Amino acid sequence: MSILVVTGTGTEVGKTVVTAAIATLAAARGSSVAVVKPAQTGVGPDDPGDIDVVRRLSGVEDVHEYGRFPDPLSPAAAARVSGLPPVDLYAAAGRIRQLAETRRLVLVEGAGGLLVRYDEEGTTIADLARALRAPVLVVAHPGLGTLNATALTLEALAGRGLELAGIVLGSWPAAPDLAMRCNIRDLETLAARPLAGALPEGAGASHPAEFLVLARESLGPLFGGTFDAAHFREQYDPKG
Repeated sequence: MSILVVTGTGTEVGKTVVTAAIATLAAARGSSVAVVKPAQTGVGPDDPGDIDVVRRLSGVEDVHEYGRFPDPLSPAAAARVSGLPPVDLYAAAGRIRQLAETRRLVLVEGAGGLLVRYDEEGTTIADLARALRAPVLVVAHPGLGTLNATALTLEALAGRGLELAGIVLGSWPAAPDLAMRCNIRDLETLAARPLAGALPEGAGASHPAEFLVLARESLGPLFGGTFDAAHFREQYDPKG
């Protein structure tokens, strides 16, 4: 896996923190890692964006952003409103392939969900993943409503012939409610595999050294962590 695309079931589900967690574990193993955010919206030219959060948490300095727009909209709408040219995802694919030639891992974090539009032609992060032939990690919210959003995302992936790398819960609370606890098993049923991880709520506010420990505990072996999906499921089983 030299390129991994990270998408979500929507906005504010924890994609950036999950991306940072994967990056910090790879860097801790001594792997060369690059992180790409094709389009950042909702931040000004000099404001910190998602790529800066990844840098702060993971210590990875090899970060790349191809377009930035001030309004908190989809990349296509934000470009249109600002009068700036949209990000060309097919050109971005070429740049990402070049990065992958000299890095062990390139992480590509999308904006919003899988089918958010990046230009007026309707190009999406799914199109980018397909152009790169890269697996896609889905970051999901654990709460009520996540099953429908996740099912639609997985159906869209499958319909485009894209490989699912797994599902990670981007923000797991200390005191999950009944719906969240039930959703663990149901999300695994949708994905036809165990969860690939669950980051604790508030992990993004951690000190980098603490974040490395959290990342290792919260991500599965595929990403170099020790997260035990079976233990997590049993721990929160409502029938337990």
